[in-house]
Amino acid sequence: MNRVVPRKEKKGAPVHSPSQSGVVGKAFRTALPLTLPIAAGFLFLGCSYGLLMHAKGFAFLYPVCMAYFIFAGSMEFVTVNLLLSAFNPLAAFMLALMVNARHLFYGLSMLGKYKNMGWKKPYLIFAMCDESFAINSSAHIPDDVDRGWFMLFVNLLNRWYWIGGTALGWLVGGLLPFSTKGIEFVLTALFLVIFLDQWMGERRHLPAMVGVLASLACLIVLGPDRFMVPSLVLMLVLFIVLRPYLDDPRPKGDGSAGDAVKDTEDMEATS
Repeated sequence: MNRVVPRKEKKGAPVHSPSQSGVVGKAFRTALPLTLPIAAGFLFLGCSYGLLMHAKGFAFLYPVCMAYFIFAGSMEFVTVNLLLSAFNPLAAFMLALMVNARHLFYGLSMLGKYKNMGWKKPYLIFAMCDESFAINSSAHIPDDVDRGWFMLFVNLLNRWYWIGGTALGWLVGGLLPFSTKGIEFVLTALFLVIFLDQWMGERRHLPAMVGVLASLACLIVLGPDRFMVPSLVLMLVLFIVLRPYLDDPRPKGDGSAGDAVKDTEDMEATS
């Protein structure tokens, strides 16, 4: 009787798991459609940034490297003037901190979602932008899709949309036969749609109203150039102080009429 001797794998040889490739592919296919609206905005904005760098006399590597390493759209536009002005590292640091201070709040709110992400976590932190945060914090990820790979692809795709748009703008932006003035409203419209989707999907709207009113108050008092960071600080303070009132006191399935209707619909859908 012949004995079947298992073949020894070479030491250090990578083991490719078909199931792992299926997990990665499914996460990519789930993330891609959600990032396509952002691709439209990033390609146009990136083109305008690349065109601006070209008009200021910078070589191709400058905007591409800045898009790759900085990856902060507002700060990259500001950096154009910083590179052309007198060298002042302290002023540049303070300006960058103020422009990107909102990411501190994004990071705090994503601590739970980034838990146990392993090697993906450093890249998720580095590549998180406003648009990636909006998707990863509000997307309803199917149970059969790996959350880590999904968020990784959201960040990766959005980052390369911006880098590609920047390179394209420097190369051919000056040849466009039409004006792209006002196209930045694409991203504003995107955030408005996300806000409305969350508004309609939530049962209580008090947290959203607190955020809107805090931003509006800071905008009126401080003006459009200085309201961003104070409004974020004010929202954080209000959310901490008002947390007992902002949390939904009714757990799911507490016997209310709305929950009864919802449970009935769920039972009919699964039957």
